[in-house]
Amino acid sequence: MSRNALLFGGVALLYILTGFVQSWNTALAIFNMGLISAVMALGVNIQWGYAGLFNVGIMGFVALGGLATVLISLPPVPAAWAAGGLRLYAALAVGAGVIAAAIIAFRRMRPGKARSLAVLVILVLGYVLYRELFDPARDAVERVNPSVEGYLGGLGLPILLSWPAGALLAAGAAWLIGKTALGLRSDYLAIATLGIAEIVIAAMKNEDWLARGVKNVAGLPRPVPYEVDLQQSASFAEHAAWWGMDPGTASTIWVKLLYAGLFAVVLLALIWLTQMALNSPWGRMIRAIRDNEVAAEAMGKDVTRRHLQIFVIGSAICGMAGAMMTTLDGQLTPGTYQPLRFTFLIWVMVIAGGSGNNWGSVLGGFLIWWLWIQVEPIGGALMNLITMPLADGSGLKRHLLDSVQHIRLLTMGVVLLLVLRFSPRGLIPER
Repeated sequence: MSRNALLFGGVALLYILTGFVQSWNTALAIFNMGLISAVMALGVNIQWGYAGLFNVGIMGFVALGGLATVLISLPPVPAAWAAGGLRLYAALAVGAGVIAAAIIAFRRMRPGKARSLAVLVILVLGYVLYRELFDPARDAVERVNPSVEGYLGGLGLPILLSWPAGALLAAGAAWLIGKTALGLRSDYLAIATLGIAEIVIAAMKNEDWLARGVKNVAGLPRPVPYEVDLQQSASFAEHAAWWGMDPGTASTIWVKLLYAGLFAVVLLALIWLTQMALNSPWGRMIRAIRDNEVAAEAMGKDVTRRHLQIFVIGSAICGMAGAMMTTLDGQLTPGTYQPLRFTFLIWVMVIAGGSGNNWGSVLGGFLIWWLWIQVEPIGGALMNLITMPLADGSGLKRHLLDSVQHIRLLTMGVVLLLVLRFSPRGLIPER
């Protein structure tokens, strides 16, 4: 416990030093994303640390959580709904009905050529009908004021409701994926989840009617006040003056603190729930399945069902984190969802912190995110110092200074090597 406290204290010291050396705005901005990263790491730790499921499609579930903020918080676009909104959802219902009909035919008919032909005919004719209904409705929606709208909008509800909605949306997608992919071996499961995540991102980029695609959705509602409103408040200006700050700086710090409070409540609730689950009979059963699936199945445990359960829970937490992140950003930009940021980096957090240990994943989330943000300016300062003896026109000096941005990837590789060498089970290993 003392070692763990020292580790968390050391990470907290990094954030405090950032506030003193750079600014408290910078420190709080990194801290807020550290909270969100810790939530993502918890979701992956549930899948990998609890059950040994190798999911490399984290990016897709995070993106679905971000999509939920648009579908929940933005008001509907009446002109788009009048142009083809109902027809568009009717076409989607037809597409779902076609898939259901094909599944029913496959299950109820006897194996043979007749079944294969029936399923093929249902799918082909259903696809043609779906496209005939969907394409005109989609084009009509996307033609409605495409520079600022061109999509159906959302439900106009408070944006905080999008956080559980993002979890539900990601959980639903995980259930569909898990029903087909969890029967695969671990390496094939990784390939399947990676491919499905790319499909999710491609759909979000290209389906403008859903969330404007690569045109992005900006101006999402906020659960906290706007800085400009705080600056115009006389009482807030008085409090800022009492703290020795101007209203502009005080307003940005106060807004970041409010976001930090919201994110911290979610993280603490998730830690409490995951710790209770881990120490329950259910948690011991999941770890027994992870350690020896054959023995657990011989004891009467439904391994596939439990794997699906874990996969859905972990993906739901990642979806909630995605909704939290989009809320903080205030906009949905599908082009920014990259595997390096939303899959590889989260895995580094879990491995470095300690897979199978919830507190280790939280520690990894805060530490790795701080390194991800800060190593580039620190590396730039060190490189300026190292290249100072070189002439200003030197090609080597220019090349070294221009390559500083790649120090992030180098640092993540070095961190992984050091952790795997000196603490193979992570900084806070599983007990």
